[in-house]
Amino acid sequence: MMDVERIRKDLETLAGCTATPGEGITRLAFTPEEIKARGYLKGEMEAAGLEVSQDTAGNIFGRRRGRRDDAPPVLFGSHIDSVVHGGAFDGTAGIVAALEAMRHFHTEGIETEHPLEMVVMTEEEGGRFGSGLWGSRAMAGKVTRKEVEENTDAHGVTKARALQEFGIDPARVPEAARKPGSIKAFLELHIEQGPVLEEEGFDAGIVDSIVGIRILNVTVRGRSDHAGTTPMDYRRDPLVGASRVVAAIDGIARNAGHGAVATVGMLTAEPGAFNIIPGEVRFTVDLRCSQEDVIEHINGEIERTLDEVCHHAGLEWSLEHRLTVQPVQVDSQIIRTFQDVAREKGISAHVMPSGAGHDAMVMAAVAPMGMLFVPSRSGKSHCPEEWTDYDKVAKGAELLEGAVRRLAG
Repeated sequence: MMDVERIRKDLETLAGCTATPGEGITRLAFTPEEIKARGYLKGEMEAAGLEVSQDTAGNIFGRRRGRRDDAPPVLFGSHIDSVVHGGAFDGTAGIVAALEAMRHFHTEGIETEHPLEMVVMTEEEGGRFGSGLWGSRAMAGKVTRKEVEENTDAHGVTKARALQEFGIDPARVPEAARKPGSIKAFLELHIEQGPVLEEEGFDAGIVDSIVGIRILNVTVRGRSDHAGTTPMDYRRDPLVGASRVVAAIDGIARNAGHGAVATVGMLTAEPGAFNIIPGEVRFTVDLRCSQEDVIEHINGEIERTLDEVCHHAGLEWSLEHRLTVQPVQVDSQIIRTFQDVAREKGISAHVMPSGAGHDAMVMAAVAPMGMLFVPSRSGKSHCPEEWTDYDKVAKGAELLEGAVRRLAG
């Protein structure tokens, strides 16, 4: 059995590593808050008998040797960063579950054929630089030099500079890539971030598929003029055009079906004064669906709408694909392993898709991948009210440990 009290201590200690005490968890990548959390985890990993290291992208690893130490390791973990004013369990529950599983291997003296590695990934959320899944994309060899040099945070700090200040050489990030076949399996435990498991009374969810994600950055340009002296017929207002496109996006996603969703989560108008007609408007679009052709269709409809609206209003537009991740299916053998362990341990589990993106979806390009969910109270996530009962995290950790043990021999 996993130690619920130890899990509570881990989660509450990590919750204290935030830039916004009392207002949820704000722990962005490569910040003092993340450094504090990483320090705590490194200490606990060493206490669990793990060999601790860091790759050239900033991911932390804790390795437990196997009888065949040159064999591909079973890798498991999650991420440590948060959204702004987020919750204490997103990503962190998976890290704590992985750590508790490693403690169990250590205290029970369990040996495995394959080595074990837990991983603490960074910037999954993309809360600082706007392009998430950083740690896993680096491991999959999918980070571009342009991203490192050009992506900036809200203060204009480039990712390259942030990495340098963190003690990482940006030029060496590609060295973090793992070749396909170099990992036996990758497992991730995460909170569900939805209401299904709690409503249906399940202890855990066994994920069978993860949606694809496409994040668009849209810019609409017009002409900035005086709000009082420019007649309506003479205006080229990009905010009016952008608002028409934003309103249309909701209908485009609904009509596409197949569970597709589209979200405009950020919109800015420049120069941003009450008495000036904006000259430029920028907004983001987050597209998600389990079918890539549906995402492609929605993307095309958005571009068609932009073209139509802007042509009619005398505006210009451009669109950048900020992040593209393909939908993935979970490895069927790992699903069966989770099911077998759940039956053996008396843990009620529900097979379900993931509507959110996770590091696991990227790691599927490197190794067979599996994913577990634990219940989220009222389905809330990415907010201070996010909560998962500690005993549910413990049951998830028990299921994770059992699967790791089987996969590692």
